[in-house]
Amino acid sequence: MATLVGTQKDLISMLNSLIELDYDAIEAYHVAIERLDSAAYRQRLTQFMQDHERHVRDVGALVRQLGAEPASGADIKQVLTKGKVVLADMVGGDKAILAAMKTNEDDTNTAYERAVARRDVQPAARLMLERNLADERTHRTWIEQTLQALATVEDTEVAGRDLEMDVNQERDLRL
Repeated sequence: MATLVGTQKDLISMLNSLIELDYDAIEAYHVAIERLDSAAYRQRLTQFMQDHERHVRDVGALVRQLGAEPASGADIKQVLTKGKVVLADMVGGDKAILAAMKTNEDDTNTAYERAVARRDVQPAARLMLERNLADERTHRTWIEQTLQALATVEDTEVAGRDLEMDVNQERDLRL
């Protein structure tokens, strides 16, 4: 699902939308971590969730500096971000869960890219947003690389099963 975060006209609305998006991500990470089989994946996603928690604190502090009250929780989108992960778990295990999380990270990457590109962001705030964007890019890259590795393993397993079937068929023909 494409996000509109970062397109808001006023800066405070945009920052609060970023906070809500990070809250959405935290909720999705909670759900994913509970459902992953791989301890290594759970550990990595826990680190990513902690990054999102830091983003909420940092962007919230910026909103306060600008004289406004930061968003205090996720928006309605959390139902969708969490729901994708739950459905993925039902149909495909770790690989499907990570694929669902990638779509969530696509949204946070897009939102932070838009935020960094805004002209009304002060230099110190831009640096913080750029750090957050770097985190988001790291999250997405790790998920993409992990999905690619999982696909390679699956391809190898399928090729091995196909070879085993060919050998068995050849043996049966000789009998």
